[in-house]
Amino acid sequence: MAYLIGVDIGTQGTKAVLINPSGKVLAHSYRGYDVETPKPSWAQQWPEPWEEATCATIKEVVEKSKVGAENIKGVAISSLYGGSGIPVDQDMKPLAPCLIWMDRRAEAEVKWVEENIDLDELFQVTGNSVNSYFGFTKILWMKNNLDIWDKIQYFLPPAPYLVYKLTGEVAVDYSSAGNIGGVFNLKERTWSKDMIEKLGIPLEFFPQRLVECTEIVGGITKEAAIKTGLKVDTPVICGGVDAPVATLGAGAFSEGNHVAMTGTSMCWGFITNKPNLSPKLVSMPHTIDSKEIIYTFGGAATAGAVVRWFRDIFGAQEMAAEESLGINAYTLLELKAKDVPAGSEGLLVLPYFMGERSPIWDSNARGTILGLSLFHNKAHLYKAFMEGVAYSLRHNMEMVAETDAVLDRETILVGGGSKSTIWPQIYADVTGRPVRIIKNDVEAPLGDALLAGLATGVIKDPGVITTWLDFEDTIEPNLENTKKYDKYYEQYKQVYLNLKENMMALNQIGKE
Repeated sequence: MAYLIGVDIGTQGTKAVLINPSGKVLAHSYRGYDVETPKPSWAQQWPEPWEEATCATIKEVVEKSKVGAENIKGVAISSLYGGSGIPVDQDMKPLAPCLIWMDRRAEAEVKWVEENIDLDELFQVTGNSVNSYFGFTKILWMKNNLDIWDKIQYFLPPAPYLVYKLTGEVAVDYSSAGNIGGVFNLKERTWSKDMIEKLGIPLEFFPQRLVECTEIVGGITKEAAIKTGLKVDTPVICGGVDAPVATLGAGAFSEGNHVAMTGTSMCWGFITNKPNLSPKLVSMPHTIDSKEIIYTFGGAATAGAVVRWFRDIFGAQEMAAEESLGINAYTLLELKAKDVPAGSEGLLVLPYFMGERSPIWDSNARGTILGLSLFHNKAHLYKAFMEGVAYSLRHNMEMVAETDAVLDRETILVGGGSKSTIWPQIYADVTGRPVRIIKNDVEAPLGDALLAGLATGVIKDPGVITTWLDFEDTIEPNLENTKKYDKYYEQYKQVYLNLKENMMALNQIGKE
């Protein structure tokens, strides 16, 4: 029998699964690591932990499954959005860490682009605007601040870098290329020589081999075979950016399908065959039919990250209970928060703990808790944090009104947030849309395994993934709660506008 492996390199850890052609997961593995944050608003990672985790998780699923390496027909790798990518020299050695999606240091470069580049032209060519989120501004920051420019051979996004480490082949998938932003022509599906020249970045920094996420890049090398337990020449596929791969893994590849991936951050995106683009959202080629289908998404910089921060700062009691009783700290926090009424009795949280991506695109935005009184307790706060992320999801969804896209009525929710006992209902109530959750959700690695199957011919039709998925009962919105949330949501948008200047001033004072 033929078997497939899917690997997703995430911000805080790497996951791998091994499946059979019927989509049954036979083994899975996970390795965690950290993000370096040397200064406020900085976030970077060296690629070595990614490589170690990728090889270790692949080897573990091979060993756990007891499947012979000769029966593994392909492995596909996706990754976090790597921002700048990894600058490598002519020997393919990293010259600096990857400035990942979370990093906001390139504010001066954003200002330069705004003053020197026609932003309407930028949007027409790339389908995207300018912000320190995008990789091209981070690349300009490296040009202006690091003494490595003359040594750079390529900028490689995380997934293409790992594919190179496994195969020795240099290529970039359309998904990763498009997400860099200002250097990729979304209409022509190629690097934009004109925009690259105007930005002052050498075209040679971007590998000329662009590939579909359903295309074999190369085979496992002898060295990689030893590290992974795979057979030499096992096909390797570059799966692209994790958000569209997770969307594919949820069975979304048709017009109007939309999925919210709630991990460290929140990425909500929809599938379209039309240029339904908004400068307030992010657009890139999808991971299947990359030359035809567009994946457009809006993202909150922090989602799971803010509830994790809350647990770490305020949940010492729950974490101690987890240590002694074996009951998850998040579960204990939710048990206290589940009876708190919608709106947390007057509390409102802006979840902008690392600036914010779409739709406000404000690196100076900061986390805010409004409405506190002596009446409120930890349970109120915890629920308000969850509600804040749900407001962010609704805010992004509203941007679709600026396009011709028509969304499915139901939202598919994947990732860590979908495993919560109360958060999915909050998402449904805040957005007013039914929420669907996949049982035993595998997330992006399942999408990767599907891509590996399509690339190698083990799987003929991407639609087969819908037969692999089993959904929980649909979560319908509580319309009484939705009416209440409508009022809070209007305040959510207004509070940001009222505090925007204060946030910017405080951020500047903090830097001084």
